[in-house]
Amino acid sequence: MRPLVRTLLKGSLRQIRHITAVPRAEAHGLVADVYDRALREFGVLAPPLALHSPAPETLAAAWLLLRETLLTEGRVSRAAKETVAVAVSRANDCPYCVEVHEAKLATLPRTGGLGPLAEWARHSGAPTDGAPAPFGPAEAPEIIGTAVTFHYLNRMVRLFLPDSPVPDAAPAAGRAPVMRIVARAMRPDAAAVLAPGASLGLLPDAPLPSGLDWAKPAPAVAGALARAVASVDVAAERWIPEEVRALLHAELAVREGTVPGPSRSWLGTATAQLSPAHRPAARLALLIALNPHQTTDADITAFRAAHPADRDLVELASWAALTAAVRVGARLATPHRTPPTLTR
Repeated sequence: MRPLVRTLLKGSLRQIRHITAVPRAEAHGLVADVYDRALREFGVLAPPLALHSPAPETLAAAWLLLRETLLTEGRVSRAAKETVAVAVSRANDCPYCVEVHEAKLATLPRTGGLGPLAEWARHSGAPTDGAPAPFGPAEAPEIIGTAVTFHYLNRMVRLFLPDSPVPDAAPAAGRAPVMRIVARAMRPDAAAVLAPGASLGLLPDAPLPSGLDWAKPAPAVAGALARAVASVDVAAERWIPEEVRALLHAELAVREGTVPGPSRSWLGTATAQLSPAHRPAARLALLIALNPHQTTDADITAFRAAHPADRDLVELASWAALTAAVRVGARLATPHRTPPTLTR
């Protein structure tokens, strides 16, 4: 089945918009390492991962997040984590991610009782109401970590990928069978052991960001979050103007999960005090972090007039998306209750 799926997905990287992903045959160094790990441990080179490839460290950060939260064998069942992935993606209106992870969830054994978890995940991006989370502190790293990962990935996928992983030209009757085949192939090779923490060596050690203490009971999840955030922040600090970075942090702090709109007038207000040269980057970062649905091709064009490199676009998008996702994670440190259905 695996060779068939890889044949089906051979042209999938061409679905990626705005940038050109590094083809597997041309990958080297860190990109080749991540690609090989993804094929061995995830089963496919998925476009949501490959779209990061123009920025190698950012690609590694995305892999650490995905692997150490969703994929590794831990305390929480894969079905529970896929439930979180689907619910977060549905709340963020990311149909691509919903389609992929609903198909994967359908292949997994479930013991029932995941409704409260799905409801929690569906509201995880909104202002918190202080209600107890439907899991305990020991399960929090994997569950909240998966939610943070998909708040991040949804924003990246909304920008760089279409609404479905199945090409528009595919017959309607064939879409579901194709997704079932792909979902069954999304598993490690027979010889691969997904030990927690095995990906961490791809990026330097770093301190855990403030507000993410819930990750500490699982060192691999905490390490993945810490290293991914630090790597993405280093890239941002290298070239994204300080006033742009300060503005995004300020807007996230003020809004605390509320989505601006419905018009785009908030963008003009938020960026009015910035120098004109920095406004395209600031506008695009704010859109990705706060309301990805309002992003247009014109926003990309304006940004690329000053920053034409694919790497710059990936690094800006990743920084904005991960900054927003980490902010979500910091809001989710609420009291817990432990249903027995989440653990293995």
